[in-house]
Amino acid sequence: MSGAETGADQADAPGAHPSLEEALLGGARRWTRREVAELAGIPGERTERIWKALGFPTADDKARVFTDADVEALRVGERLIAAGLMTEHSETAMARALGHHLSRLAEWQVDTLLAWLEPDDLPEGGEGALATHALALLPEMELLQRHVWRRHLAARTQRARAETRYGSSAARGTRPARAASSSASRAEHLPPGDAGLRTLAVGFTDMVGYTRLTRAPSSTDFMRVLDSFEELTSSAVVDGGGRSVKTIGDEILYVCESPAAAASIALELAAGSGTGQLPTVRTGLAYGEVLHRFGDVYGAVVNVAARLTSLARSGTVLIDTALASELHGCAHYELTALRPVSVRGYSRLRPTLLKHAGRTPRG
Repeated sequence: MSGAETGADQADAPGAHPSLEEALLGGARRWTRREVAELAGIPGERTERIWKALGFPTADDKARVFTDADVEALRVGERLIAAGLMTEHSETAMARALGHHLSRLAEWQVDTLLAWLEPDDLPEGGEGALATHALALLPEMELLQRHVWRRHLAARTQRARAETRYGSSAARGTRPARAASSSASRAEHLPPGDAGLRTLAVGFTDMVGYTRLTRAPSSTDFMRVLDSFEELTSSAVVDGGGRSVKTIGDEILYVCESPAAAASIALELAAGSGTGQLPTVRTGLAYGEVLHRFGDVYGAVVNVAARLTSLARSGTVLIDTALASELHGCAHYELTALRPVSVRGYSRLRPTLLKHAGRTPRG
């Protein structure tokens, strides 16, 4: 099995810049896939599985694709398994998660660099300017990425310690702490690095009329709308005490420990919907146990939130019965139960319209 063009082929292609590639890879391509497995001391099948999980095509048997840094990376994985910090199964899942997120980051960074360079900086058959700028920026970008990564590690550690000490429900002050701790106790029995069950509010906010926007004659205007949507929704989520899981085209997926915080975020976005700063949006919220794995979330609660978003009108917020129960009796909110509806996967989904008490939603 092999990709259409292996890394070795690319390295030998006309116009390649070995010094740039070696700097980016941390060394020259020296080893075949059999050799890298032998040097790392792990089976070849596992090496191939990890490589593909990272998002790279399988190399030809004789192609010298791998570097000394690849050998060391495989050894790191082996040490983590030996220490009981992950399993072979979770190693593959972690590789897939890292490959997915870092490939997007790399694509954005390279595209940004190429757009920043002048056309004359990239003459045919040479990449001198690209190499010069890339090699100058590489240590700076590594420093910046490491700093942001550590800041997020610290923030997540602080949240995790609070959950462990008090229970997420105790922090909400609305449910007994033992209800939230049940998810944590079940998670303790999962293999290292595998999914954990957590009780969260899950929200989807999407732009209304996205299809029409994609047909806009000016890509600049379209990108401006997307940038505005991502900036304003992400800011609202972070400032409101939530966490942005991911942005998928015209929608943002976020989670909150607190049902009230999730409701406040959604209502803030609804209040700004279609005002000129924020495109017209709608939101669906659901509450309950979700699978939390490698930064992403899965499960019925996520599906319900997505279905509610598709049902919501412009500028409104729909929530499920579980979240409505959490917010019941709170003077800040007005809850209006709507008639059950049939949607894909749910024959009688019961939405509740969420509003600020005494206010009319935009739309």
